[in-house]
Amino acid sequence: MFARWISPGSVRFTVLVLLLTVTVTLGSASELKVKVRLADGQITDELLEADSEKDSITVEFKQGDGTLITFVADFKQDVKIFRALILGELERGQSQYQALCFITRLNHNEIIPSESMARLRQKNPQAIRTAEEKRSTEMLSMNVAVNLTRTWQLSAHIHNMCSVAREAVYTREADVRHWLDRGAEGSMFEPQAVEVPGLQSCGTVKDLWQPCSCSYNLRLEWYPCLLKYCRNRDVSGRGSPYKCGIKSCSKGYQFTYYVPHKQLCLWEEET
Repeated sequence: MFARWISPGSVRFTVLVLLLTVTVTLGSASELKVKVRLADGQITDELLEADSEKDSITVEFKQGDGTLITFVADFKQDVKIFRALILGELERGQSQYQALCFITRLNHNEIIPSESMARLRQKNPQAIRTAEEKRSTEMLSMNVAVNLTRTWQLSAHIHNMCSVAREAVYTREADVRHWLDRGAEGSMFEPQAVEVPGLQSCGTVKDLWQPCSCSYNLRLEWYPCLLKYCRNRDVSGRGSPYKCGIKSCSKGYQFTYYVPHKQLCLWEEET
């Protein structure tokens, strides 16, 4: 399994991105568009969608380098999915874009519930958002490749999100053990050689066709991570809590995974 490059064909990248977005967002109950300041200072339009029926949340935005990042939290299955559509370097023999998908377990209190997200409104749509809390970067060793044909056992969202990535769909061994305990089929997973002796990081490899350990970094720059509660007090001085807002967070992720040749991990040369 390896990171997949999509050939241009007759379909332009911008149209393809639109179609991919539609496959993720159809059926959503509500959406919110906010302006977010990225780490490099650029401003991007971020789309947040909540589907209370499916109990899921989607966050999507474009990075300054043109990469389209999509994040889905599936609360029904406790699964989160990251997809990156990375623009290729045509002058170096790459195609228009590279698709990557990473799947892990969704922990409690990572992001607000879908029904709360569906109720969010903003008074000033032109305001530029920055997160109140910057959370530390999570390091994830994605040492298992995932076969898309059976991913419905993990989450119904995975096929729509990751079908464009095909062979570049990864997860962690710890998550695999959890899903196997819950009855998932083992044939869905294929271990990858991420931490074997002698496997170099792609940043140190000179030969473009040598296998190596690739790292990909992304950051969710602004998302509602917690609900804020205020307290009403009656004449006796007793108070009852009620929801009165959200706390916003920023969180980074570093995914490390095996690639059969460095040509699939050229961004390592820039770090």
